[in-house]
Amino acid sequence: MTKNKFKTVSLDTMIDKHIGKRGTEKREAFENELRIDLLGYAIKQARQERNLTQEQLGDLVGVKKAQISKIENSVKNARFETILKVFNALGAKVNFNVELNNKKLVI
Repeated sequence: MTKNKFKTVSLDTMIDKHIGKRGTEKREAFENELRIDLLGYAIKQARQERNLTQEQLGDLVGVKKAQISKIENSVKNARFETILKVFNALGAKVNFNVELNNKKLVI
């Protein structure tokens, strides 16, 4: 019987160790980047479910195909207004959660 030479640790433990603990500048940047990636992924999934090309979605929104590609690939300089227009064109409902001092704000 061989013993496993590797110790199993949680993902949170690995992120804490290699990126930093929650509340640190590096960790906050990591978390924000992750959220942006998920937003781009959600847009791509919704577009594909609607059987739209990036060019067709761009036409609906009033932007070029390249802008849709940048948004889907999580380029950070996409205008928030454009992102909202994309979700609107896809018929997607968007909800925002804002938390301030550990209290959720209703928007």
